[in-house]
Amino acid sequence: MPMSDYMDRNHLLLSVKLLESYIQLLMCLATIRLWLIEYEEKEAQRRDLSESTLESRLDTISKRSTEIHRITHESDENCINELCMDRNAFARLCELLETRGGLLNDGLVTIEEQVAIFLNILAHHKKQMYSSALMHLQEILFVNPTPVANDCIDNRWKWFQGCLGAIDGTYIEVNVHDSDKPRYRTRKGNIAMNVLGVYNRDMNFVYVLAGWEGSATDSRVLRDAITRHNGLKIPIGNYYLADGGYINGEDFLAPYRGIRYHLREWECSTRARTNKEEYFNMKHSQARNVIERCFDLLKRRWAILRSPSFYPIRIQGRIVMARALLHNFIRTHMDLDPEENTSSTFEDMPIEEEQPNHFQIVDVVESSNEWTQWRDDLAQEMFESWMSTRS
Repeated sequence: MPMSDYMDRNHLLLSVKLLESYIQLLMCLATIRLWLIEYEEKEAQRRDLSESTLESRLDTISKRSTEIHRITHESDENCINELCMDRNAFARLCELLETRGGLLNDGLVTIEEQVAIFLNILAHHKKQMYSSALMHLQEILFVNPTPVANDCIDNRWKWFQGCLGAIDGTYIEVNVHDSDKPRYRTRKGNIAMNVLGVYNRDMNFVYVLAGWEGSATDSRVLRDAITRHNGLKIPIGNYYLADGGYINGEDFLAPYRGIRYHLREWECSTRARTNKEEYFNMKHSQARNVIERCFDLLKRRWAILRSPSFYPIRIQGRIVMARALLHNFIRTHMDLDPEENTSSTFEDMPIEEEQPNHFQIVDVVESSNEWTQWRDDLAQEMFESWMSTRS
């Protein structure tokens, strides 16, 4: 083969290879270009979505702020309907939670919004919760009871000198794991926790112990309350009124068991006029029933108490505590409690038989001959005084 032909063939092969390489490069560049176009389109979509989401969030925040302003600033009626307290009480609670409870403005949700959301959850049983700040206010919001004075002239209380108030137990329905249900099942078959409440004569909470299983007796819960390090403190010489579900022991004055009556029927009964036990139970009931309505007010005020909660049992106990603290706050900072039914007549209520301090305190719940004799003597003195006025 002539040399010139050989060179022409090599040159042709080289040209073909170069052309193939160029075509591959063009194809690679086209692929990169397509990828860049696709990436730019996706980024544009992300930006649009982000802007849309931000606009949506800003719109939500704006609507939330507008609604909370409507609730907390326009009228007391709106505030009470949504948050169970008037505007003045709400403003004071916000200030207290910020200055003493450690509640912070996180830049997205204001103090007012956090408190309003929390109160609305409790009032209408929504599924969010802010309660930690409120727990820090127990020493401020739980009241220190004042004993009935020796010169008390209130006909309902004058016989119970030294009395600090009353104790009462109630059941709050809860949600628990199936394995725990037997322990939380009450005698009536409901799944609930047993809650102990202690009140003063003004229907404010002194102490609350929540979380005990529904199967626990009232006396067992009370024993736990007074033996805890941070539990119920009762000065020696003072006592609380208790219903028939508790032991008549130091320092809890219970009625005589097995005696039921209706006040108006009692007054018309000839037999009862020689019965100091029935008269004592009647006076005991008149005093106790006035303040044992605390749990009734609590359940009427906060819907989250009227049906099982969504939260773990530990949180459910804290919810009960938070509501008791708010109950005290409302009654302290509002001239009129919107939930209190002042038309009730307690005298007509029957007795239902139910199965840092430096002073000395009671730390056991035991019946004693001395305490039983003191109740008998008090009942006799009450009865004789009443008989002398009848004569």
